[in-house]
Amino acid sequence: MIRLLSFSMLLGLASGCASSELAAPSASDEAPVVVAPATHRSVPRPPQLSRAEPVLWVALQDHLGSHPAAMPLQLSSAGAPLTLEDGAGRSWTAASFTVRWQSVALPEPVTLARRIAGPFASFESAERFAQRWRELGVTVSVAHPNDWEVWAPQGSMVPEGAQVRDWTRRVHATVEPTLETPEGVQPIKGPLQIAAPDGLRWNRGVFRGPFRLQPDAYGSWTLIEQVAVERYLEGVVPHEIGASSPVAALQAQTVLARTWALANSHRFNIDGYHLCSDTQCQVYSDPRSAGAAVRQAITATSGRLLSRAGRPISAVYHATNGGVMAAGPEAWAMKPQPYLVAKVDGDEGWRERHAIPLQRPQKVSSLLMDRSGAYGAQHPLFRWSRVITADEIRQAIGAPAQALQSPLRLNALQRGPSGRVLALQIAGSGEAEPVVLRLDRIRRTLRRLPSTLFVIEPQGWDRWLIRGGGFGHGAGLSQAGAIDLAWRGWSTERILRHYYPGTVYGPLPARVQSP
Repeated sequence: MIRLLSFSMLLGLASGCASSELAAPSASDEAPVVVAPATHRSVPRPPQLSRAEPVLWVALQDHLGSHPAAMPLQLSSAGAPLTLEDGAGRSWTAASFTVRWQSVALPEPVTLARRIAGPFASFESAERFAQRWRELGVTVSVAHPNDWEVWAPQGSMVPEGAQVRDWTRRVHATVEPTLETPEGVQPIKGPLQIAAPDGLRWNRGVFRGPFRLQPDAYGSWTLIEQVAVERYLEGVVPHEIGASSPVAALQAQTVLARTWALANSHRFNIDGYHLCSDTQCQVYSDPRSAGAAVRQAITATSGRLLSRAGRPISAVYHATNGGVMAAGPEAWAMKPQPYLVAKVDGDEGWRERHAIPLQRPQKVSSLLMDRSGAYGAQHPLFRWSRVITADEIRQAIGAPAQALQSPLRLNALQRGPSGRVLALQIAGSGEAEPVVLRLDRIRRTLRRLPSTLFVIEPQGWDRWLIRGGGFGHGAGLSQAGAIDLAWRGWSTERILRHYYPGTVYGPLPARVQSP
């Protein structure tokens, strides 16, 4: 019998803790216990979400204390004193605290080992690959140490055609928090619970909490706010679409932000929380920015979201689609969804002039030369142009581009039905293998390009004019389009039906926790 031990159990073994799982094998055992290396530091999963009052664990800052000399964590009250309680039950009360970091040696070194796929340009692409790996019976996790990766146990079977790398590390110490107190610096045991009766000052804002400081899968720490979904929306909606947007657009954005949060609450399972607060999730910032209009939008749509087959949909959205919606697989390596389809986004005249599919460059160019009748055409990045050079491309791509000899050639190898570039080839004049960027990696690599809806016009030696439209991935709701439609008198439900056909607008379904 072979038993696989988690990292937390391995730490218990190293420190000599007694446990039935770790007992010495008896003569009657079929085989001795084999300690297989864990893939990462074991962290409890975040709590399941209650249907009645879902509470999200949102990371305000991750990767804290990644090494002993890392910047300290400053915690400051917005009024009444903070109360801190550590995992050993000790508590402290003060207006502010400084948490520093120290290296703590393990009684015995511990080996971590994993098979890694990635990096991936987005969680969506990583999760799609993770699902392929799971179908082989392999237990895998989506991780975000710096970029998105998929981790599997050492020696795992690999999906056909996939490229993975093996990683092993011998861990001799952990980084643990310490607290500066009037009595001196004291080691503290995580997780740390933080109560802030009048709120915590953070990132030029004030957050109500409560809060947690807890370890992650990488040996560092995360500051988390435990926030009810409806209050979480106060920190998302004004920062995503703008508090001055018309009522129907605000309400549509509120429904989407709520839906997206619940559908993606598994995003950081490996690190013990639900969501982050930056652009890898939804931007969650100072809730005080939510004025009366935002709060009214939250109240008016309370508990409502978009669902299909009884589950929250993948409610992706973006700034502006340039006049044509993208299908989901045009943005990420994901399964097609009937509510994320390619469709021109404008009035009748616009639809007649620019019919799907738009895969020929001439049709894309014609669309980009036009804007009359498109929804959301007032956005400053509805149309854009960029001049890029070979030097910029090499710098963005890094080592894989160094073998490419000038002059370089840029070629849109494949376009989706909305005209967006699905595969961008960068080739040299020699025999070196071309570099091909696909889907969301195009924008993640060539960050000056606001979208993948573009055409390429050579401008001489190693220089190109890129003419494009839209800002973002183009799938789902266009915020500029929703604002335009709201000003035209469209209702919230009509806007949502337009951008997510075939979905149900209504109360939370019975299952609100995502996979």
